[in-house]
Amino acid sequence: MIFALQNGIALVKRDSDFARLWNSESVTEAILLVGGQGTRLRPLTISTPKPMLPVAGFPCTEHQIARAAQAGVTRIVLGTSFRAEVFQEYFAGRDDLGVEIVYAVEDHPLGTGGAIRNAARYLNSKPDEPVIVFNGDVLTGLDIGALVQQWRDRTADVAIYLTRVDDPRAYGLVPTDSLGNVLAFTEKPQTPAEIVTDQINAGCYVFRRSVIDEIPDNQVVSVERETFPALLTRGATFIGVVDDGYWLDLGTPLAFAQGSADLVLGVAPTPLLEGRTGKAFVHTNAEVSAKSELSGGTFIGANVKIGAGATIEASVIYEGAVIGDNVTIVRSIIGSNSSIGDGTSITESVVAEHVEIGQNNELISGARVFPHARIDNTAIRFSSDRS
Repeated sequence: MIFALQNGIALVKRDSDFARLWNSESVTEAILLVGGQGTRLRPLTISTPKPMLPVAGFPCTEHQIARAAQAGVTRIVLGTSFRAEVFQEYFAGRDDLGVEIVYAVEDHPLGTGGAIRNAARYLNSKPDEPVIVFNGDVLTGLDIGALVQQWRDRTADVAIYLTRVDDPRAYGLVPTDSLGNVLAFTEKPQTPAEIVTDQINAGCYVFRRSVIDEIPDNQVVSVERETFPALLTRGATFIGVVDDGYWLDLGTPLAFAQGSADLVLGVAPTPLLEGRTGKAFVHTNAEVSAKSELSGGTFIGANVKIGAGATIEASVIYEGAVIGDNVTIVRSIIGSNSSIGDGTSITESVVAEHVEIGQNNELISGARVFPHARIDNTAIRFSSDRS
């Protein structure tokens, strides 16, 4: 381990991270795409942009910024749209992050390519210099420095981070040859003939700055459906780098709960929780009964109260929630200032903020309770009794 000073703050760095941070060839600028509304995560995203939802106690965006800073990035442009002010309010004055944050706000959604082009106006990079682009809704253990180095070694126009999945139909499929050259880019393949590899677009790229500048300005452009296929057509040096480390798309409530749990457990890497991982993360202001059981990477926020006999596994309990006695919560999310009555069981479900759920209810398999809802005692059951 090596200690370094940054903005007067002592930072602990692994030797490899220290080398990258001070390497004169390190990439210094990045674009983080955080403009999506996150409709699949409703009701959590009704008032909060998906990238700003706390994952293991910190917004996903903050985890990504911390990892980028660890890799040597010193300036990040946030490509925002929906509720842009939420990002600006949260990150205002945050010198502790070690990066300069600039905001590129879209008046109307421009697609992934349009968002990248819109953010580029705030870059300082020269035409041949690298710019990292991150999607704002993934957790990853990618070695960012290694991706940039591959881009340099191949003198590439674009390097794309790839991972392998069992079922690629919901993602962009990216086959490569033996040298790593991208052969095609098929967005959300459905037919067996289209599914020729298990490699998918994992949501991180290194662009030559001049390639970004070629994207049409102030137009709706899909980088996946338009920019990347056009690069292949013209014979650009477009390489794929497969990394089999941790990767998770946070697009659904169940995946969101899993991502938070993986961060708490230390399965997913983040500088924000170094030295604080374990079977559960409990805020110092929370009140947790000694007769309760927390496991599986559960996160308990500030001012939460957990009753006796409660069992909470791999779940997220946001600030101010009250969990009654003998409650069971598994792989679920409980919103801030909500209350869960004694004996209630919640599995793989989402409860939004300011919800009141009475005693002895059962919520399972994808239930979503919207803000300010009230559910009476034994009102929802998946068994015939109402005891």
